[in-house]
Amino acid sequence: MEKQDLASARRRMKSPNIKTRKRALKIIHDIKRKKQQTLLNKE
Repeated sequence: MEKQDLASARRRMKSPNIKTRKRALKIIHDIKRKKQQTLLNKE
């Protein structure tokens, strides 16, 4: 199981492996989506 944090995902975006890049992009999108939802809930 790989780490699910933003720093690890950004590091994996530099990988030549397409599947690894897609997984990393999905993690980044999920984190951004969660951050956006928390901002909307605060208002």
